[in-house]
Amino acid sequence: MKKLLLIFLLLPTLAFSQTQVETFEVYSPSMKKTLKAAITLPENYSNSDSRLPVLYLLHGGSGAYSDWHEKVTEEKLVNKMADQYQVIIVTPGVGPASYYYDSPKMDSVKYETYLIKELVPFIDSNYRTLAKKESRAITGLSMGGHGAILLSAKYPELFIAAGSMSGVMNIDTRMWKVPDDFRNLRAEGQKQMLGQELNYEAPNFNPYTAVGWVKQMKENGLALIIDCGVDDFLIDTNRQMHALLLENGTPHEYIERPGAHTWKYWTEALPVHMLFFDKYLIRK
Repeated sequence: MKKLLLIFLLLPTLAFSQTQVETFEVYSPSMKKTLKAAITLPENYSNSDSRLPVLYLLHGGSGAYSDWHEKVTEEKLVNKMADQYQVIIVTPGVGPASYYYDSPKMDSVKYETYLIKELVPFIDSNYRTLAKKESRAITGLSMGGHGAILLSAKYPELFIAAGSMSGVMNIDTRMWKVPDDFRNLRAEGQKQMLGQELNYEAPNFNPYTAVGWVKQMKENGLALIIDCGVDDFLIDTNRQMHALLLENGTPHEYIERPGAHTWKYWTEALPVHMLFFDKYLIRK
């Protein structure tokens, strides 16, 4: 069996924190390129031998690994969540508008393989994690919400819980309440990554969109939380996911509240997701 080779380079820590947040680069053999990520450790991590659960916290379509540290409207929110819940929080970086899947058309878009087969094993090998399904959760905003729901549905052996904040639950841009130029730009990008032969509509959703995995979500039995602002341009995709999960009897927590596709909304959403995950993450 071939051993997975990952190159780990520590970078300067994010400017606001010198002790809790480490930024680093990981070489991805599947894409033959280096990707940045950050990891947030509880303040007492270095003074303990305890192993901790892990949350993978994903960014949006035009974002970066540092977004959750630099764009939230409450200073050091991720640090506070790591300390309060004694959880390691990993914020990976991926390519723009790549949706956290493996493209069947482009070798440079293999972010599913990167997250699942390269980054998760790397984190478990280099940090004191509880390296098991029962101690691992995943969530994210917008495109990251799509990635969290899609990856948790495809790999239930890795996650106990998953969430989405303002997520792209259906990547069919015809469901998005956006200007035509933005819609066409995103649709063209999807066409390049996936091709034109894929179906985005019920009941035969393609396997590259989150709503196409509702059957597996029921079978997997993961704890799910999905929330979206009522003024968000993706609200219809979230309502579609909610309706599909209700139709097939999949337990999940669904939240609609005032708000749009903004960092104010996601800053308020993260503590809600952390409280939800805390009920399911095993700490031994």
